[in-house]
Amino acid sequence: MAILSVLKRRSKVLLATIAALFILVPAAYAMRVSPMVIEMETSGTDAVARIEVQNINAGKLAFETRVYRMEIDKDGKITETPADDKFLIFPPQGALPPGGRQVIRLQWVGDPELATSQAYYVAIQQLPVAFEPGTDEAASAQVQVLYNMRALVVVAPPGAKPNVNASSVHQVEYQPPALPGATAKPPLQDGVAVTLRNDGRRHAMMAEFGWNLEGTDREGNFLRVDVSPEELSRVVGTGYVPAQGERTFNLPVPGFGPGPIKLTFAK
Repeated sequence: MAILSVLKRRSKVLLATIAALFILVPAAYAMRVSPMVIEMETSGTDAVARIEVQNINAGKLAFETRVYRMEIDKDGKITETPADDKFLIFPPQGALPPGGRQVIRLQWVGDPELATSQAYYVAIQQLPVAFEPGTDEAASAQVQVLYNMRALVVVAPPGAKPNVNASSVHQVEYQPPALPGATAKPPLQDGVAVTLRNDGRRHAMMAEFGWNLEGTDREGNFLRVDVSPEELSRVVGTGYVPAQGERTFNLPVPGFGPGPIKLTFAK
């Protein structure tokens, strides 16, 4: 038990340290959008949702909304297609004074009898603003930086449920993504590749759960690592698994050997 406790603590600390490398801390945005993840249904009260836009800039903020259908493959590659016709959005555009807020109303107007969940991005795109002559903004703003904030919106059939199982869990040496501005690829990472299969009609947000990994290390000793929802969200985001689809996630959890690894979920 002592060996297990030490290995568990070391693995969790290293996981948290490596996961921090994947966090991009942006400069202060000109706007704030909340919530960033919305789950809707095709009918009933859950067919309507709201997004709040706040201007946290010192100047005016003009924006417009666009909608894109998001399809994601097993390896996380995203394909986007315009889908403005699937939602009724009011107001579709707006202009906010410094500190101003605007609630945007979303209503699903697509197929009321979807077979499975569908995922969309609602993009809040900042528009260029003409500054008034003689103001400090006009004098100092030679270039306007325009932000594009995106909220994930997933629409599901009423009553649909996910059905997620781990189809593959094994030790892997994988290539982490390069940090912005890096000129060289980071070194290979010792970790665990987890492939999740969702046979249900509803999507799943698997970062809402704790993931418990059990197996053996390279010397054959028992090893267990518990990954919290907070740690998962830093590495895999929401852990989105599409309905009747698969996703593979690479976790920076070092130390496992080539033997079988058991994955269980804890709420």
